[in-house]
Amino acid sequence: MTDTRKQEDGRQPAKKFLIITNHSYMLWQFRRELIEALLKKGEVVISTPFVGHEQDFMDLGCRCIETQMERRGINPLREAGLFRYYHRLLKTEKPDLVITYSIKPNIYAGLICRRMKIPYCANVQGLGTAFESRKMAPIATLLYRSALKKARTVFFENTENRRIFVEKRIISKQMATLLTGAGVNLDQYKLMGYPTEEKGIHLLYLGRIMREKGMDELFVAIRRIKAEYGDKVCFDLVGFFEDDYKQIIEDMQKDGLVVFHGFQKDPKPFYEAAHGIVMPSWHEGMSNVLLEAAATGRAVITSNIPGCREAVTDGVTGLLAEVKNAESLYGAIKTFLSLTAEERAEMGKRGREKMENEFDRARVVNGAIRAMRI
Repeated sequence: MTDTRKQEDGRQPAKKFLIITNHSYMLWQFRRELIEALLKKGEVVISTPFVGHEQDFMDLGCRCIETQMERRGINPLREAGLFRYYHRLLKTEKPDLVITYSIKPNIYAGLICRRMKIPYCANVQGLGTAFESRKMAPIATLLYRSALKKARTVFFENTENRRIFVEKRIISKQMATLLTGAGVNLDQYKLMGYPTEEKGIHLLYLGRIMREKGMDELFVAIRRIKAEYGDKVCFDLVGFFEDDYKQIIEDMQKDGLVVFHGFQKDPKPFYEAAHGIVMPSWHEGMSNVLLEAAATGRAVITSNIPGCREAVTDGVTGLLAEVKNAESLYGAIKTFLSLTAEERAEMGKRGREKMENEFDRARVVNGAIRAMRI
C-alpha cells in the first residue's frame, strides 16, 4: 500500500490535514480556495455532515468522512457521542494539523487535540447564541478557554470577537489571528451592470430564514415600505428555513409583500437582478452575503454590528441600521429609496472597490497559511 503522506519525488514528507466542520456546503462555498492551497502541501481529510458538495471535495482530491451531528442540538448523550466520535477519528487519522470550524468542532476537537498533543487551529466565525445567553455564556467561556489553550492560532473574522476572547482570557492576544472573514473570490463574483428600475426597485434578502438574521424586523419594515411604495419596490427572499417562518412567508407572498425563491445554489443571478441587498442580522463573524453582493456592485443595507459593519462604508457603499430595530431598518431602506438610480449604482461601484482593496480572498488564504505555520 502506497504511503499517501510522501510527496511523489519521495524526498519531502507531505502533511496530513484534518478539517472538522459542521456543514459541507458552507465549507465549499467559502473555504474551497484554502483547501486547494492545503492540497498542494499534502493530504486533506474532511469530517463533516454531508449536506452538499461532498463529491466536489473528493474530485479535488480530498477524502471525506461523513459525520452525524446536530448543529444546534444540546442533548447530553448525543453530544457525548460526538465527542467520542472525534476522539476515535483523531486516534485513527493521526493528522499533522487539525483545522476546526464552528463551536462544537472548535471545543470538542480542541479538547481532544490538546490532550493528544496534536497541533490544531480553530476558526471563530461569530459568537452566536451561546455568548448571548446568560446561562450558556459562562459555560461556553470555560469550555473554549480549556479547548483553545494549546491552539497554534485562533482565527477571528472581526475585531470585536477577538477582543471578547482576549478580554475574557479565553486566549492570549498572541494566539489570535484576524482575517477579513473568508474574503470574497473576486473572479467568481465579478462587477455586474446595474439593472434598470423600470419595473421597480428590487431589494434582496439572501440567507437563512431565521430569527437571528433579523427576519422579524425585516418583515415589519417590508410591510411599511410596501404600504407606502406599493409595486415600486419589490422584496425578494432567497434561503432555507431554520426557524418556523414558512407560514408567515406564505401569507406575505399571498398578500404581494414578498417573492420567496427558496434555497438557491447559485446566488449570482439574484445579485444581478437586485438593486440593493438587505441583511439585518443580529450577529455575524463576517457576512459572506455582504461581501459577495458588494463585489458584484450592489449597495448593502445591514446592521451596525461586528461582522457586518466592516463590509460597509456607511453612506458610501451602503447604509447601516441599528440591530434589532425595525424602525431604524425601515429608515435605512427609506434613505436608500430616496437616492437617484445613479447614486444607488455609484454606491455599488464603491462597494466593489472596497472589496478589491480589503477583502480579496487570495490575500485571506495566504494570511491563513502563514498563521498556520505549515
